[in-house]
Amino acid sequence: MHKLKKIIKKKIIQIVSITPLTKDICVKISQNRKKKKYLNKYYNKNIIIDNVVIFEAYMGRQYSCSPKALYEEMLEDEKYNDFIKVWSFKNPEEHKDLLNNKNTYVIKYKSEDYYKAYSQAKYWVSNSRIPNEIKKHDDQVYIQCWHGTPLKRLGFDIKNYTGTKTSTKDLYRNYRVDAERYTYIISPSKFFTEKITSAFGLKNIGKENIFIEKGYPRNDFLYTFTEQDCISIKEKLSIPEDKKIILYAPTWRENQHKPGVGYTYNLGLDFDLLRKKLEKDYVILFRAHYFISNLFNFDKYKGFIIDVSKYDDINDLYVVSDMLITDYSSVFFDYANLKRPILFYMYDFDEYKNKMRDFYLNIEELPGPIIKDQINLADEIRNLNRNFTYDKKYMKFNEKFNPYNKSCSRDIVNEIMK
Repeated sequence: MHKLKKIIKKKIIQIVSITPLTKDICVKISQNRKKKKYLNKYYNKNIIIDNVVIFEAYMGRQYSCSPKALYEEMLEDEKYNDFIKVWSFKNPEEHKDLLNNKNTYVIKYKSEDYYKAYSQAKYWVSNSRIPNEIKKHDDQVYIQCWHGTPLKRLGFDIKNYTGTKTSTKDLYRNYRVDAERYTYIISPSKFFTEKITSAFGLKNIGKENIFIEKGYPRNDFLYTFTEQDCISIKEKLSIPEDKKIILYAPTWRENQHKPGVGYTYNLGLDFDLLRKKLEKDYVILFRAHYFISNLFNFDKYKGFIIDVSKYDDINDLYVVSDMLITDYSSVFFDYANLKRPILFYMYDFDEYKNKMRDFYLNIEELPGPIIKDQINLADEIRNLNRNFTYDKKYMKFNEKFNPYNKSCSRDIVNEIMK
């Protein structure tokens, strides 16, 4: 029997690889099977519990972002003492310390407990899409926080998706399925509201007015952190006190994908060259996108590069950094709240813009210099560090993309859980 199952599985794999159309049909069959199982086993049997909230960030990868901010706000407010708070993680054993918080439970992403929690919890809080098979009851509340103001196009705004893992048609379906379940979307700006409305096709499903536009909960810490917080974070990461800190946080490329491995990243940067010119005065915190599966070995750069790709909360990295270097990642929208130097290293600009994603805004609006040649990168870093000013262009950027420059988690929790 076991041998027969292996033969059938092999045949299915062979069929899936024949044509995109056949693959699309197989994806639909798989999703329908999962949904039917969810409906029969959980959705149709469990009763919704009004004081249960389930949280997840980056599909169970981290304890961070706006779900973390909203959760911690609930912990601080005695009105929510009796609420049961459930966190979902791919590796729940790494977050057992959360069990020390009152009425907090930790479960494994996509486990039996996970699906049971979604079928029973009154409130769902996520910063990314949740599995398509999960169906929402009308009286359940799905709070979509999303994970950043978009520079690059998303969802329905991508006309020809170049990813090797998902077809354009599948991409549209995934965004539509998630959007149909939304009750609220947290928004940091009018720009975000406009672009997310388009990316998720919200007008077509009558959900263009579900935004709570009061700021991003995940940015609260950028307005409340203390000097002691910075000292503690630096000690935790073993960062020398006498060095300037650069946070380098590039995004992923959907056309860099290896079967059986996942999305990979080609560094596109000569760290030997940077070390030669910067090692005396700087340390680099390297932060890969959470989609990236390949590992980076920086042993030869010990003392100059610290790999913080697995560090949960990027806010800690923001507040200790003297400068951010990124490419097309949304991290710069959040970092701009700190009014510190930002440098854009876009070595593959033409390919990324014209063949992959394209952008929602004119790059002339970006609050920092754009560098496309790594030969000049070290000099630009030193120059920006010496001569940075929070100028009118930077101010205009924050007025447009970060207009709510204060903590907002309390207001949002109170509005959602009236």
